[in-house]
Amino acid sequence: MTMLDHIKHLFSYDDWANREVLGSLQVLEAPPVRSLNLLGHIVSAERLWLERLLAQSQTLPVWPLFTLEQCKLEVEQLPVLWKSYLTSLGEAGLSGSLAYKNTKGESFTSQKQDILLHVVMHSAYHRGQIAADMRAAGFTPAYTDFIHAARQGFVK
Repeated sequence: MTMLDHIKHLFSYDDWANREVLGSLQVLEAPPVRSLNLLGHIVSAERLWLERLLAQSQTLPVWPLFTLEQCKLEVEQLPVLWKSYLTSLGEAGLSGSLAYKNTKGESFTSQKQDILLHVVMHSAYHRGQIAADMRAAGFTPAYTDFIHAARQGFVK
């Protein structure tokens, strides 16, 4: 498996896990506000990193106050956009660098493969926070462990 194939595999997992979390919130009459805000942050941050990689302007705040419907729209759109980007990037593009400014205006340069791994890991971190928040509110969170998804064939 090439590095690009591995990253595509991780983004397949990310897509599945985001959909699982969305589904777990959609079945609740009143999802916990913090959980919804964390999911909004996940999808907004994923879009922000994609926009940076594409040299586009930031279109969403880092911590948006999204409704479930707005989260659903992002969860549906992002995998298509990421797949297109990863296909166009190619294996050789992974080692390329990207100069960017964070939301505080600080300048950085990072390898694209590191950014891509960060996107997936950042989202997994916040999905863990959603799981803890849902449990604290008395709900059962989505089971989004990577190994579960891989064993069950949920990732490609």
